[in-house]
Amino acid sequence: MRALVSFAALFVSIALVQLGIGVLGPLDALAGAEAGFSTREIGLLGSAHFLGFFIGCIAAPVLVSRAGHSRAFATLTAIGVVSILLHAIWVDPIAWMIFRIGGGLTVAGSYTVVESWLQAKLQNSNRGRVLSTYRIVDMSGAVGSQLLLIQLDPGVYISYVVVAIIAVISLTPLSLTTAKPPPSPERPRLRPIRALKLSPLGALGVIVVGATSSSFRMVSPIYAAELSLSKTDLALFLAAAMLGGALAQPAAGWLADKFDRRYVLIWLSIAAIIVCFTLSTGVMTSNPTLLIIGSLIFGMATMPLYSVSVAHANDYCPEDFVVELNASLIFMFAVGAIISPTLAAELIVLYGPNALWLYISVAHIALILFGLYRMTRRPSPTARASYRWLPRTTMVIGRLFDRGDDTPTR
Repeated sequence: MRALVSFAALFVSIALVQLGIGVLGPLDALAGAEAGFSTREIGLLGSAHFLGFFIGCIAAPVLVSRAGHSRAFATLTAIGVVSILLHAIWVDPIAWMIFRIGGGLTVAGSYTVVESWLQAKLQNSNRGRVLSTYRIVDMSGAVGSQLLLIQLDPGVYISYVVVAIIAVISLTPLSLTTAKPPPSPERPRLRPIRALKLSPLGALGVIVVGATSSSFRMVSPIYAAELSLSKTDLALFLAAAMLGGALAQPAAGWLADKFDRRYVLIWLSIAAIIVCFTLSTGVMTSNPTLLIIGSLIFGMATMPLYSVSVAHANDYCPEDFVVELNASLIFMFAVGAIISPTLAAELIVLYGPNALWLYISVAHIALILFGLYRMTRRPSPTARASYRWLPRTTMVIGRLFDRGDDTPTR
């Protein structure tokens, strides 16, 4: 308990960042639609967020090493707050893309500060409890950010002021903590080619997750508008997927540790395709309650895929490459996430709202076919890394799970 209290400032700060910045995706989509942005432009807003996320993952360790954890967190939060407030001052799709880059940078940078702080302060005796709490806080903030949308009026200045206030408050816990900041983190080297050669299926898995999860989160408001869903239904639709992903993680972990992980990846993708087909039918699209239930099941099928893919990649990873592997996989996730919202929005323009589900299904079909192919190339390893529920946050996250009792056994 004492250990958790000592990390309370970090947890509260990151929850508030997630709550504030996390709601920007659907809020911008709804506000942009009211302002006359095209579907393509709204899709570009989602891509811009993940471009900022990628930049933040690269730049944040450098900023922390120069300014220290607390000042780096304050600087990044300031960038986020300014980006939020400028939305209401300068209503233009190109300007909003730049602002969304600032928001994505804030999220990735803030998580880098918190995770490098955790990594330096954790001990083997408290590691499991602290990391479990961290995952719960992260997921709670993500779900809460979608539900916050219910209380916000898109296109109204006060909505962005409220979001900015939440982001500003995130500075308070970390600024007032008496805990001594740890040494600055080292930025992991990115070696995506080696990671791809080490585990082609694991690499494709995280790219597919990046492509499908970003398109779902950032383009779903367009889909909802096409179906005339209310703002409340949209918020519940998005929150349900995240909740479903959290609920499915224990079962996915058990399956991934008990069976060949390639089978788990394939069957999760099959489940995702079935759910996508069901969500595209007239029965589901005409009933908001059924859509929300379908979103919950969609999250259960798709959200665990990242952790399963990472675990599969780690099965073939030498001990001295674990941190670099996980950093490279985050890089691949970000690449898929940057491209996907724009592509998904374009498909909706050309083929209608259900093109979102077709796009996600095609990505999972590709993962299934490649998984079946890879099963013919080499057998499943006899000694495997432990499954971990990994947040898709920063390139230093692997360090948290590469020490002590959590060291993989191969």
